[in-house]
Amino acid sequence: MTGYLIPTNACTVKYEIAKSRFIATLLYVESVDDVQRELARIRAEMSTASHHVYAFRIGYDTVTEGMSDDGEPSGTAGPPVLAILRGSKLGDTLIIVTRYFGGTKLGTGGLVRAYSEAARQALAAAKTTEKIEKTQLEMVFSYSLYERIKRLIAEHTGEIDDEQFTEQVRVTATFPTARLAEFQDDLQELTAGQVTPNILGDST
Repeated sequence: MTGYLIPTNACTVKYEIAKSRFIATLLYVESVDDVQRELARIRAEMSTASHHVYAFRIGYDTVTEGMSDDGEPSGTAGPPVLAILRGSKLGDTLIIVTRYFGGTKLGTGGLVRAYSEAARQALAAAKTTEKIEKTQLEMVFSYSLYERIKRLIAEHTGEIDDEQFTEQVRVTATFPTARLAEFQDDLQELTAGQVTPNILGDST
């Protein structure tokens, strides 16, 4: 897989059943630290709520995920929200479902349905885009190769980040990681093995 979907906007939806109000907040997160920071913010903003249930998935092929029932009966809140999130094909996503108890108990089945529905509505409201893993390379070569290597970078959907012109040309460029091996092979062929790129690191 070359990329995965992520949310491009934070969104909040409200859902009410049996006088209990559920407020689902969907957010883009890149780390567990982001999750904890956003959770603390929501808890502070809605400090009188009964529960702040959450679930998150960071990454896609290699995933870090977690969830919490936050005081609801075990398995009735966090797991249903996480199950809905898993089925959404979204990564780097946190859903917090805040509940204001209305005085009427929903029962375990009712809680599962309510938290699932709140998560579904938040996902339906979210706009998404594809996040593509990228890798940055640095290349040093003679001036005679500059125009040809520049064209090759463009052919492999690379983006030039920096160019330095001294005794030789030094170019830093970023490529979709899925295109990296093909670019390196074509670069070796184009330059008869004269240019070997240095991988600077991964980015997104």
